[in-house]
Amino acid sequence: MIPAGNCRTSSLGPITLPSVIICSSSDETCEQGQKLGKILQKGDIVALTGPLGAGKTCFARGIALGVGVNEEICSPTYSIVSEHRGFSSNGNVIFYHIDAYRLRGDDDFINIGGEEILFTDGISVIEWSERIPAFIPPYAYNVDIEIIEDGKRLLKLYRDTLIQEKK
Repeated sequence: MIPAGNCRTSSLGPITLPSVIICSSSDETCEQGQKLGKILQKGDIVALTGPLGAGKTCFARGIALGVGVNEEICSPTYSIVSEHRGFSSNGNVIFYHIDAYRLRGDDDFINIGGEEILFTDGISVIEWSERIPAFIPPYAYNVDIEIIEDGKRLLKLYRDTLIQEKK
């Protein structure tokens, strides 16, 4: 388990998209997630990609903090979906943390009821999102994380379409 409070409050400016960011520590990775979390709205989906140990769960923990979740956040690798409650400037929020690592594709996601979770007014963060490509809408926030030299992380944050096209 990763304590939700184990991330500094970001003192950096707001996040802009698209962005390419280098993080030197897990705290910095968490801070960037927190900044993204602060701009998310109900119904938003964040698709995370990257190799094992890249920092996807750390980034998700930051997003959870940004949307007002104060619970401990752990990778839902075995449970696949974790649900948390938060409170942000947008009111009460349901935060769905999804880990698709153990899924064999879109059909597995359908069989666990993923569709019913994803397209609600909750905020969904999906680790290993490339394993369920049919469920990543074009309006999703995408975060690709790479491990680079000296243990640093390269974050690429972008969206394929505008917010207005979401609904």
